[in-house]
Amino acid sequence: MLGLSLPEPYILWLAGAGFLIALVAWLPLALKRLPLSLPIICIGIGALVFSLPAVGFRPMPMDMPKVTERLTEFVVIIALMGAGLKLDRTFKWHRWGVTWRLLAVTMPLSIAAITLIAGWGLGLSWTAALLLGAALAPTDPVLAADVQVGPPKCGEEDEVRFGLTSEAGLNDGLAFPFVNLALALALAASTGKPWLQEWVLHSVIWEIAVGIIVGWLIGKMFGWLTFHVPAETKLAQTGDGLIAIAATFISYGVAEILDCYGFLAVFVTALALRRSHRDHDFNYQMHALTEQVERIAMMVLLILFGGAVVGGMLAPLRWQDWLAAIAIILAVRPIAGMIAMIGLKADLSERLTLAFFGIRGVGSFYYLAYALNHGKFAEGDRLWAIVGLVALLSILLHGLTVTPIMRTLDRLHGRDPDEDEAKPEPAGAPA
Repeated sequence: MLGLSLPEPYILWLAGAGFLIALVAWLPLALKRLPLSLPIICIGIGALVFSLPAVGFRPMPMDMPKVTERLTEFVVIIALMGAGLKLDRTFKWHRWGVTWRLLAVTMPLSIAAITLIAGWGLGLSWTAALLLGAALAPTDPVLAADVQVGPPKCGEEDEVRFGLTSEAGLNDGLAFPFVNLALALALAASTGKPWLQEWVLHSVIWEIAVGIIVGWLIGKMFGWLTFHVPAETKLAQTGDGLIAIAATFISYGVAEILDCYGFLAVFVTALALRRSHRDHDFNYQMHALTEQVERIAMMVLLILFGGAVVGGMLAPLRWQDWLAAIAIILAVRPIAGMIAMIGLKADLSERLTLAFFGIRGVGSFYYLAYALNHGKFAEGDRLWAIVGLVALLSILLHGLTVTPIMRTLDRLHGRDPDEDEAKPEPAGAPA
């Protein structure tokens, strides 16, 4: 009888990758009606795998700062392209009213409240407290898929889903000035270098304005190449959704070369690309491929996050940090969200849902990794523990409640969620 030897690590990784891709395809369907989310499953898998005695590697973000920054950055930009492509609503100021409320009211209030909690309640330095506020204020575009609109032309774009999708698309770029403010203040504290003028002119005005312009120009360029050049050469003829990935990388790369906000540029690129031919079936194909890439990358990241949790990422936490994390999830975002909803013409159920689902996750990981790689903050390990705890609580709480809440909301507004699931896919959907 032949003896069995331990497979090479490459073979084990290959088998694991196949298992992961199978889960990417199957789990969303299996979890459609259950009070459970794909991110929860991924974190559980990661915790189980990295708890095995044979697995000696521990994926701690503080031990791999550059890898953490780049991996989270990649996942976020792919998610931002997908979010922009699936928005059916045209970009008109008055039609995006709920978005402006969440950006102009909810996010600044959240940053201020978290900063105060971290500074006064947790004893962090004020620069670290501001960094924590900037990292935890934005709604995450990666983990909020279950509360976002459906694919292009599917008709699943009520005010709640639209508001949370558009907020997640724009607030990741607009939170960056506050991350840069924390970096500027930390540098000024150690060197005495003046910071206000450079922060206002560069980090706020230049980076936001140029990011929007870059995103719009690249989106218009890709829109023309995709839909409006002569029929035999336009990119839509390829039927290949990789065009959206190309637009993502080019938009982000050009924005970073010009030292402006790449996250903002990518989302604006997606909006401009979709606007070039809003009803073309190729939009569905671009979104479908983008979503698949995003889901695979997200699952890899969350499996590593699960490994970090069991590997000691949360060890620096103090009892006050637990209270602060609970307050951030259950009080700060809901209260700030409800303040922003004052005067909004929407049902109470819609306002409460918009306020409650401020999901935290991958975007927060990126901002913290970026800041710690570009500045000096003495409380780095504790900051990682707090952000990790808030993300974990958010994934668990929002993941367990999103399906029943959204299905109940649909029924309250006369929509049958089971009937929506049975609708045929729009034209152009991949078979």
